[in-house]
Amino acid sequence: MESTFSSPAEAALQREAGAPGQLTPPEDLHRVYELERVAEFVRDLGCQRVALQFPDQLLGDAGAVAARLEGTTGSKMFILGDTAYGSCCVDVLGAEQAGAQGLVHFGPACLSPPARPLPVAFVLGQRSVHLELCAKAFEAQNPDCKAPVVLLSEPACAHALEALATLLRPRYLDLLVSSPALPLPVSSCSPEPEPLERFGRRFPLAPGRCLEEYGAFYVGGSAASADLDLDPDLSRLLLGWAPGQPFFTCCPDTGQTQDEGVRAGRLKARRHYLVERAKDARVVGLLAGTLGVAQHREALAHLRNLAQAAGKRSYVLALGRPTPPKLANFPEVDVFVLLACPLGALAPQPSGGFFRPVLAPCELEAACNPAWPPAGLAPHLTHYADLLPGSPFHVPLPPPDSELWDTPDVSLITGELRPPPVWKPSDDPGCLALTLRPQLELAESSPAALYLSSRSWQGLQPRLGQTPVTGAVSGRRGIAIAYEDEGSS
Repeated sequence: MESTFSSPAEAALQREAGAPGQLTPPEDLHRVYELERVAEFVRDLGCQRVALQFPDQLLGDAGAVAARLEGTTGSKMFILGDTAYGSCCVDVLGAEQAGAQGLVHFGPACLSPPARPLPVAFVLGQRSVHLELCAKAFEAQNPDCKAPVVLLSEPACAHALEALATLLRPRYLDLLVSSPALPLPVSSCSPEPEPLERFGRRFPLAPGRCLEEYGAFYVGGSAASADLDLDPDLSRLLLGWAPGQPFFTCCPDTGQTQDEGVRAGRLKARRHYLVERAKDARVVGLLAGTLGVAQHREALAHLRNLAQAAGKRSYVLALGRPTPPKLANFPEVDVFVLLACPLGALAPQPSGGFFRPVLAPCELEAACNPAWPPAGLAPHLTHYADLLPGSPFHVPLPPPDSELWDTPDVSLITGELRPPPVWKPSDDPGCLALTLRPQLELAESSPAALYLSSRSWQGLQPRLGQTPVTGAVSGRRGIAIAYEDEGSS
């Protein structure tokens, strides 16, 4: 039976976790899953129990990979699948339940730091890249040899970027190669300055240079699929890349390129619409979309403070992966904010759509913080950690007596003037405590309670003392389609 606030149990039994049988030929397992590097990682740590995390589409190879690693290292391997939130995040909780001393993550990853310290190795995969076709496509889209350009790629194509840059550098002088922001070894110590880390990647910028000066050439995707909005990794790049800079995507198999300027504008327009919906909202639902990423508790407290400062009610909901049936149980909520990793916050929505819009934390920050830069000037931050104090992108709330709270604002959706916040933010940690009120003072009611009072059915009424007491009688026997007193039809 389907539960109101959780996924139906039958769905987990009926859903195919992956293609049946082994996906990769046995002779290619060593290369595709980098088994030699994984075995070295296990030996260096001296782990006796190791968790292997696979996404659903790679579970067909999980048994063969675990068997080979057990034979090579002598350690016990545990296969993790069907994570509670997203397969791109490290399942630290699942590894702890198995008593694992280390974890190996296979497939696409958001590379977010885990909430608990655990040795993790990432195997992003190695997709084949036609270097000559990609180099010709790069030259066709970048005729100016002196223009600064960054080479980007999907995680599975990152291994080929240096080889592609080798073909292009004799002609292009200002070429920058990005790399996945994999966790660095604790013992690593380099005298060189740390590269810029954004979008789950590292950019070795020269002193005095900034990433906003560069255009982008992205290797990834598929020529067969024209709709790439479903790729959250590419979506966060398009949303966060500097406006006005060119952004091209290239299929690694065919070398077919596409200018992503139009689609980037469409994604940003959608985000601006969500900011307006958040400004009009009175009740905000905060969805806990991760429990294994670092600083998720601090981010949740930050979002609650934002909603309170803007005069909005907020409710924290822990429902696992959000689905339309789950969120439809809360019609009094105007907007939902998904607190998840950068890829989880931009994950494609189900085909049916949600009853209320689902926002990223950055959109709630733009809607509730009057000191946040206006649209077009503020960066779109895909990771909630960039909003917290200590980040270079953090914008503190203005003081309670600031004029920013009283600035007139007109809704672009309803065309009405938005009222100023009902109450101002408070730095006092005990601001939520109960305080004495003078008698007969009118207190503000909860928007959720007002919504409930307007509904025609408000639940079962106790009616204490109004219902006569009667003796217990025998009820009907049988099942719904054939009670015993109905006879046979």
